[in-house]
Parts: sequence; structure tokens; C-alpha cells
Amino acid sequence: MYQTALQAAAIGMALISFSAYAAAPVAAAEKLYQANCAVCHGAKLEGAVGPTLGEHAWIHGAPTKANLINVISKGVPDKNMPAWSPTLSAAQIAMLADYIAANANKKLAAPAAANDLLGGFKLPKGFRISVYAEGAATARSMVVSDSGVVYVGSRKAGKIYALVPRADKQSADVVTVAEGLENPIGVTLLNGALYVGEISRVIRFDNIDKRYAQKPSYDVVKVGLPTDKWHGEKVMRAGPDGKLYIPVGAPCNICDTDDTRSAKIYRMNPDGSQLEEVARGVRNTVGFDFHPSTKQLWFTDNGRDELGDNTPSCELNVVTKPNQHFGFPYCHGGVVPDPQFGKNRSCDEFEAPVAKLGPHVAPLGMTFYTGKQFPDIYRNNIFVAEHGSWNRSTKSGYTVHLITLYGNKMVSDTSFIDGFLRGDEVVGRPVDVVMQADGSLLVSDDYAGRIFRVTYDGK
Repeated sequence: MYQTALQAAAIGMALISFSAYAAAPVAAAEKLYQANCAVCHGAKLEGAVGPTLGEHAWIHGAPTKANLINVISKGVPDKNMPAWSPTLSAAQIAMLADYIAANANKKLAAPAAANDLLGGFKLPKGFRISVYAEGAATARSMVVSDSGVVYVGSRKAGKIYALVPRADKQSADVVTVAEGLENPIGVTLLNGALYVGEISRVIRFDNIDKRYAQKPSYDVVKVGLPTDKWHGEKVMRAGPDGKLYIPVGAPCNICDTDDTRSAKIYRMNPDGSQLEEVARGVRNTVGFDFHPSTKQLWFTDNGRDELGDNTPSCELNVVTKPNQHFGFPYCHGGVVPDPQFGKNRSCDEFEAPVAKLGPHVAPLGMTFYTGKQFPDIYRNNIFVAEHGSWNRSTKSGYTVHLITLYGNKMVSDTSFIDGFLRGDEVVGRPVDVVMQADGSLLVSDDYAGRIFRVTYDGK
């Protein structure tokens, strides 16, 4: 009996070990899915821009592992699904295929209906949120022209959109300006031309307001910038000095970039000439704006991963003089020395952030509010879109925050729009915030391809 008990215990331990071993690949596969697929197919595979990956009519073949590997690797170009073989390894694609196949015959909850969607948002009293446009797959950065057309970059969709206001000015039609581009997330306007930042180049559409509906031709701006894919997507902003500002992210989670062209913000002439460094030690900024009065450059920065759920904090920074260093890779959030690169360095050597926005909240687009529709307390303060964490055990971010300033100091950091995350359910991921001429605020959502509009009708 003693031997039998030992055998049973051994079998039990073996089963526990096997369960732990089996759970590890599933957790890794889910992280891969959340990082690369959830934006189109939903955090719970329920569907968003793309179809559900649960039970449905699989029009591209049965959801076997072999067929899923083929679809993930090659993509579905006519449905705007990119080929993942250049980005993910064969082993990673196989893990994703296993993860999807395990859920392919399950009935999953449908995405929220529009009424339920809007009713679940929380804003300050007097504010209202509506859907301004739908169908702008993986919508990212935005810029508003003098005529009221909103140009929107995208990510994996590879498209540039024009949101053309309808007669009621409360909503817009989505027109595809260009497609087949390489993650064209960055858009800005200068001298009547639309500039677009891809991973490997900058392109320019002249006289865009008169040509957006004609699938217009474009010119390539000659500028030499790194083309790494990790943090290699290029946001852009036209500055008050008539130059184009463009950052280059670090090609890694953590690495030494000081002697490279990465982890820096640059500016250049509109033709790409006179490229010069503006700031360094910037891990990955995906949004910036210029103060309405001082004209100083303010930017968000995403903190590094793999130091735990609660550190380091993402940042809001301001450039106040030339040659400033904002800490990466030596110091994070202004106070956390990097365990690998921060040895023999002090965080006091670097520029401290104006605001610590929280760990892994992924702040992306930001804008100074200069309109007159919202109450006076909002004027010249900052709205920040927090895209939300992808690998934190408890999700954080998924909001639009208001940063109130006094000079270059933060007075308060408060939530302005809550409801993109409902419990553990993701219904949207805010990316960028821009102001329309009437003072309303637009918020892009790359999760569902929507653009929201926020108005104020209180007293």
C-alpha cells in the first residue's frame, strides 16, 4: 500500500508538472495574440474590425492548425489582414495557430452594439460622446485640415483615410485616400500637403484637400531614417517653425541607443533636408504637440517592459532647451535606474518627466485644447490617449486623460473618458486626440476602426 501511495503521489506530481508545462505555451500564445491580433479580432476573439475567431463560417478554409498557419503567414490582402511571416517567427505563428484552433468551434460573445457601446462611457457632466465615423480599420494618428476634412493614418490596414463631414457636421464618411502602405500611422499637414510617415519612408500628397477622393499620386521625401520594425513606425507633426518633427523609437524593449540614430526626436525641412536632433533618450513617443503659447514641444513616452506590473511609469515630457536627454535606457520614469544599463548612472543626470502617467498605460496621441466649446478650465491643457496595456496581469490605461498644467508643472491628472475597458472586456483602444474647428474633440480607436466625437452642451 505504501508503494501504491508513492506511485499515486508521483503520478500526481507528474500531472501537476505537465499542467504547468502545458499552461506556459498557452500563456505565451495569448500574449502573442493580444499584442498582434486582438486589435482586429477582439481581446476575447469575439471580433472587432475583423471577424470573430470563434464559431462562424470560416471562408478562408477550415480552422485546422496547418491552414491557420498558412493564413497567418500569408495574410488576406483583400480583407486588409497583413502577412505576419515577415514579423513573427515560424514558432510564434504555430503558437498562434494552436491558440486560435483551440477556440475555433466555441460560441463567443458578440461585440457590443452601438447603443450599448456609447452608454458604457463615462465623461464629466455636460459632455456627450458619439460615433463620428466607422470603418477606418486600425485608425491611428489624425490631423484636421482647414476645410474640416480629417486625415487618418492606420497601422496594419496600410491605408490613409479622409473623414469627410456630412451635411449635419455630426458625422463623416470614410474615404480611402491611399492603400498598400507600410504601417502609415503618422499624418500631418503643411503648406496644403499631407505628409505621411511609413516605417521606411516619408511621402507627401500635394494639394490634398482637392485630391483626396482621386487616389492621388504622391512624392517620396528624401530623408535617411532608421527602418527597424520594432518601434519603427513614424508619427509626425508640423511645428510652428515650419519644420516637420519626427521621432525614431528604440528598436528593442531595452538596449543602448545613445550612439545610434534611434530613441531620438528629429526635425527637418519639408523637403527632408537639414535633419537635426531635437531630443534623445526617448524610448518610443507616439504623440506630441506644441504648447499654444510657449511653442515648446511636449511628448508622451512609453516605458520599458519586463520590470513587473507596476514599474516603470510611462511619461509626459517637455523639451525646454537643446540637447536634453530624457533617460532611456539608463533611467525610466525619472526615478527608476535600469537594472542593466543604469549601473554607475544617476537619474539626476536626465530630464525628469512633467507627469508620470502610470505603468504600461501606453500613452499615445496628445493635444493641447485651444477651443472655446469646452469650459475655460480645459483651455491650454492636455488630453492624452492611453492605448492600454497589452501584457499586464491586470489591464491599465484604455482611457483619455486630462493633464492640467500650471506653467510647465502638472497640477492634476484626471480621467476624461472611461469605458474603453469594461471589467476585463476591451471595447476600444484610444490612439489619438485632435480638435475640430468648432471645439469638439475627436478620438481615434484602432481596436474597432471608429472615430469618436466629444461635445459639450452643459452650462
